[in-house]
Amino acid sequence: ALAMTGMLPASICGIIWTCFVIAGFGFTGKVTKMQALYGKKLQILSTYAALLHLMEKQPAQAALLKEIKQQIGGEKRKASHSISRLNKLMDELDQRNNVFMYVILNGLFFWELRQIMRIEAWKEQYAAELPGWLDAIGQMDALNSLATFAYNHPDYIYPSILQTEANAGVEGDVETQAGTKVNAKADSATCQSSPLPSPFRLRAEALGHPLMNRDRCVRNDIDMAKRPFFIIITGANMAGKSTYLRTVGINYLLGCIGAPVCARQMEICPARLVTSLRTSDSLNDNESYFFAELKRLKLIIDKLQAGEELFIILDEILKGTNSMDKQKGSFALIKQFMTLQANGIIATHDLLLGTLIDLFPDDIRNYRFEADITDNELTFSYRLRPGIAQNMNACFLMKKMGIAVTD
Repeated sequence: ALAMTGMLPASICGIIWTCFVIAGFGFTGKVTKMQALYGKKLQILSTYAALLHLMEKQPAQAALLKEIKQQIGGEKRKASHSISRLNKLMDELDQRNNVFMYVILNGLFFWELRQIMRIEAWKEQYAAELPGWLDAIGQMDALNSLATFAYNHPDYIYPSILQTEANAGVEGDVETQAGTKVNAKADSATCQSSPLPSPFRLRAEALGHPLMNRDRCVRNDIDMAKRPFFIIITGANMAGKSTYLRTVGINYLLGCIGAPVCARQMEICPARLVTSLRTSDSLNDNESYFFAELKRLKLIIDKLQAGEELFIILDEILKGTNSMDKQKGSFALIKQFMTLQANGIIATHDLLLGTLIDLFPDDIRNYRFEADITDNELTFSYRLRPGIAQNMNACFLMKKMGIAVTD
């Protein structure tokens, strides 16, 4: 402007402009690195910005959805607009890739440096809020997954959730935790909190595994209406014990997180679900199967002693040791569970565990899955029956496969 008005010689302006361009080259390397770093992250953020924009546009009526929407800026659409602003700044910085524009803009305005300063200012302003936006996307994604599950299973029912002040959550073989229910239908009955452990209830009719073919899925019931209370399930190999445990566990988990369940009717008091279904050894940790199982059982005992209310599902406990040790340890473990006011289901091949009902006649029930041998053929009904298993099939199967078994 000074040169155009004749107040400054054009030669001096040219010298100053040249110095600006040369000085600008001193920042080029660092700016290029920053541009590459921000460019990769912006590709991800641009996708998130589109998701945030969708979330902002949708009307929210449920309290939880309103809370998530408020987390991303509410009606002001702060999150998507802010990321769009960063996207615009990065697009403007890309003009440095044009040599002609690079020379002119840097010579006149120190363009590179000014754009980087604007981008850094954006980061200073919004960096603290970005984790909250990503968390909101994660929550919405989880809710969408639950909604999709419900949509894909219109014949499933929502369980009656009996309210309790105890924290609800899950902890199982897959390290997953889910606490509060979402869109679950609450029953008018409540589990009142008190210094003593709150009541426990798990009742279901025609409970089935969601991953099994509907035409082949055999459904069973469950009824646990007090604390402490344990169900001990005995039965032959392949009769359905483990599948039943998984059926109860997955539907209990679905009910606690607010999803519909594969049942005709179900009511639950949420508690922390702890399972030991697929414990395995580890060569890397120099840990045997038996030691891994003991660690899991110790975790359960510690939680109970700390006052947590648990729903426990165990499949064939202490199977990594000899039968006498296993029997003695199993008896002691279940007695400790009863003392610590726990609830759960245990599947076992050890029929003597069924005698625990003599010690706890009101707090233990025996059920069984039988393998029936008819006309020298093995059949399974997969129906849960009361009592202790009567038939075992290991020797029969060995004979059928040509493995000699002496009677």
